[in-house]
Amino acid sequence: MNRQIRLKSRPAGMPAADNFEAVDSPMPALEDGDVLRRTTYLSLDPYMRGRMSDAASYAASLNLHDIMCGHTVSEVVESRNPAFRAGDMVTGYDGWQEFAVSKGKDLRKLDPRAVPVSTAIGVLGMPGATAYVGLLDIGQPKPGETVVVSAASGAVGSIVGQLAKVKGCRAVGIAGSPDKCRYVVEELGFDACINYKTDDLVPALGAACPGGADIYFENVGGKVFAAVLRVINRGARIPLCGMISQYNTTTDPGGPNLRALLVQRAMMKGFIVSDHADRFPAFLQEVTPLVRDGRIKYREDIVEGLDAAPSALIGLFEGRNFGKMLVRVSADPTRG
Repeated sequence: MNRQIRLKSRPAGMPAADNFEAVDSPMPALEDGDVLRRTTYLSLDPYMRGRMSDAASYAASLNLHDIMCGHTVSEVVESRNPAFRAGDMVTGYDGWQEFAVSKGKDLRKLDPRAVPVSTAIGVLGMPGATAYVGLLDIGQPKPGETVVVSAASGAVGSIVGQLAKVKGCRAVGIAGSPDKCRYVVEELGFDACINYKTDDLVPALGAACPGGADIYFENVGGKVFAAVLRVINRGARIPLCGMISQYNTTTDPGGPNLRALLVQRAMMKGFIVSDHADRFPAFLQEVTPLVRDGRIKYREDIVEGLDAAPSALIGLFEGRNFGKMLVRVSADPTRG
């Protein structure tokens, strides 16, 4: 049987356990050209909350009783496709299930000898590409500039700050606990990190950004966004990646006064990384060696078993994760 977790009902506010249902389905049958794989790792990401809603967005909503969506790393179990063979490790978009079958067009082979395969859905996957495209293409960092990033210890924000340092910028993070701030500065090499839960944001940002902020990589929204607008420089660029503070609101949260964008002639641009698939080869070419050589560091928060995925996703919105949230669905054959 193939264990699957499906969308049972749409959340009203924060997702809850009863919005999900676990189902044992018959194993998918193979036809010529098919590739059967067993899920090893499942990525959990904030965008999944939007797919659970029926509100119009940049991507289609899940239908009730659909398999929950998600990027995966898998092991090929059986192949009737000459491009793949049993034992290959691949990344795809199989969702919350133990097994999946397709013709293989959606799969990318992985080399376990280069970097750990789990990185294909983290630092060298969609989150890493999001950081790369947002910072480089929209932020356009220049040496000596100051880059501020919210959710700085998370899967995207942690890479933004490290790439900013690689490009010769000052990196200032915003995170939600002393441990996360310590990690951002001491392990990732940011110049400063502000705890938005305990620090007075505007004075703290002023101290951390004495020359103002040239780029603000936005992952959070709300009061953090409002505070950063107080310190942006003329010509600042704001890659708008996410607004996680508002994903589970049931009423209109309002918004900050955007007058600073006008006064400072700042550019703010929303982006979805799936619109920039052409940039993925350049991202892998530049960032893979940085990860392999330890110049870009990453942290994974791994929970065990597919049935743990709903609780882990809820924890993601509560800030319980520390690093890229993954589910280990089955044993990783590339690790002893």
